[in-house]
Amino acid sequence: MKRKWLSKNLVVLTLVSLTQDAASDLLYPLLPLLLVGVIGAAPLALGVIEGCAEAAAGFSKLYAGKFSDKVGRKPFVTAGYTMAGFGKLFVVLAASWPLVFFGRVTDRIGKGMRSSPRDALINDSVDTRDLGKAFGFHRAGDNLGAVIGPALALIGLSLLNDDVRAVAKWALIPAVLSGLLTFLVKDTFVKVHKEKVRTPRKYKLTSGLKIRISTLVAIQFTNIPDALLLLQLHQIGFSAKGVVASYMLFSAVSALLAYPAGALSDKFNPRVVYAIGLLFFAFGYISLGVTKNHTLAVIAIVFYGVFPALTDGVGKAWIASLSPPEHKGKVQGVYQSSMNFAILGAGIWGGATWSSAGIQWPLVIAGVGAVIGSLVLLAIRPPHVQP
Repeated sequence: MKRKWLSKNLVVLTLVSLTQDAASDLLYPLLPLLLVGVIGAAPLALGVIEGCAEAAAGFSKLYAGKFSDKVGRKPFVTAGYTMAGFGKLFVVLAASWPLVFFGRVTDRIGKGMRSSPRDALINDSVDTRDLGKAFGFHRAGDNLGAVIGPALALIGLSLLNDDVRAVAKWALIPAVLSGLLTFLVKDTFVKVHKEKVRTPRKYKLTSGLKIRISTLVAIQFTNIPDALLLLQLHQIGFSAKGVVASYMLFSAVSALLAYPAGALSDKFNPRVVYAIGLLFFAFGYISLGVTKNHTLAVIAIVFYGVFPALTDGVGKAWIASLSPPEHKGKVQGVYQSSMNFAILGAGIWGGATWSSAGIQWPLVIAGVGAVIGSLVLLAIRPPHVQP
């Protein structure tokens, strides 16, 4: 009997992600302004902080996914969202960049702890044919939170006379709500008895999975942390409100397109959907790298917003469709942690080569790299279903 793809767990997990993203994305567009403008750190510090934060998430994703295959998903989901709240507390109270570093790393460790088990939990409760829709629905809710967060930041900046630090503290409210909502999640994990396990105890990824994951990870080295893109908007003359409003627009585009993109990937090869997303990425990056025109910059942000809609949920669903049932968490952990480590590299090289004026070559180079990555995806043509 075919299961309903829109389960209670999926709805609850989407609400949890929505509130956490409202907190994260209230704080995130203010981070470059807080770190560079208020605290006085260099762009390199921003790139290193964001890269290391993503790497920390990568480590925790790897192990959380693996252990959730043994003990269950919910403990990691609850602990992860709670830890993320504590990380945000450190960031909003920070008076120096090392404390921002500590807070962002703590926040991202929490993200890593929850992400792979949460996605495995979604995978547990949905038929393979509906994975694109399920992950697309979750990403839509996730991105809706990323619209609500910046909207709250805009309200706060207007009410508090552009006091970035005071507005950043508002992020703690939805962060606490997100942690509380995790207690409504039902763990559907069923432990597989050893005598029923046909695969080796130490599972090794198939060659097909390795090819897909390594290809996507290589492309991810072009994905410079979004905080640097927001810094670019600030450098070309956007006000604090303008930066936040642009980020809200980016998130709105992603929220509107995430579910349709996921449903599309259920009908067509997700490799093609992902490759198209990379072309939107390239246009957004290259345009932001060469222009000082605010109208063109906003158009570039809109195009860039299409990229996560066509890749985030689609990539997870693609990898999930190839994962053996008893190792869903581990495979998601390997995939997502590898992607995070790639962002560490992107953050370091992007931040180290960042300039304060003129053409922003890191964005141009990354955009060209995304075009090459799109062509590679279209050329390798592996089958997109589990044999």
